[in-house]
Amino acid sequence: MKALIPAAGLGTRFLPGTKAQPKEMLLVVDRPAIQYVVEEGLASAADEVVIVNSPDKKAIEDHFAPNDELVALLRERGKSSYADAVQHAGDLNVSYVYQNEARGLGHAIRCAHEKTAGEPFYVLLGDVLVPGNGMLPRMQEVSDAHGGASVIAVMPVPDDEVSRFGIIAGAEVSEGVWKVDALVEKPALEDAPSNLAVFGRYLLSPRVMELLADVQPGVGGEIQLTDALDAVLAEESMYALVVDSSEGFDTGTVESWLETNNVLYARRQAAN
Repeated sequence: MKALIPAAGLGTRFLPGTKAQPKEMLLVVDRPAIQYVVEEGLASAADEVVIVNSPDKKAIEDHFAPNDELVALLRERGKSSYADAVQHAGDLNVSYVYQNEARGLGHAIRCAHEKTAGEPFYVLLGDVLVPGNGMLPRMQEVSDAHGGASVIAVMPVPDDEVSRFGIIAGAEVSEGVWKVDALVEKPALEDAPSNLAVFGRYLLSPRVMELLADVQPGVGGEIQLTDALDAVLAEESMYALVVDSSEGFDTGTVESWLETNNVLYARRQAAN
């Protein structure tokens, strides 16, 4: 089972900072944002993390490549904690496929279809950090309880933010678990079927990957994951796990990235 991390985007909201440095490599407290996501994927049922990368983002691959010379130098200079951190990053089980042009989230995921090989798979959006690593195992439990169904993470959002997100329609079937009837992309508040927004963590059945092959480009010529999820709802059941706002962090804007740094740094200080 694989965990896919789409990472080929342009990082437009962070320009000019992301002109030469991938957005995914921006530091969050003590490591690049994407390392949190890789570690979360490997803490789940996945045996490998597959980063859907751009050929222009070599820095991501350099970060996860072993660097024995640097590790040895740090140990020689008595900097063992830094050596351990560098070695840990290089030991993470990461592979790559490539999205040569930005054609949407659905297209990025489809680029990894040979890796998933007809199995269920996770999708972890790189803008979202879940430092506790507990969300994917809970999603797996929901899927197992419902015959291997697809599961998406959702989070309650305030009324004034509903129109910014994909919102689910459905009904609660057990505490914190909804059966999904539909996905509504960025609805007006008066048209929203709930206040539960898709949060950036997915456990998807193999059928979703198959359907992505047939999804037609939408606005801006992009192939959207939401269209494949809508299509799979006509064939299979889908569930949503409601998560708490303290469990995950959105780093997709400069403001939210700064806030995430502040919160996680405060947590680190409190733990020490």
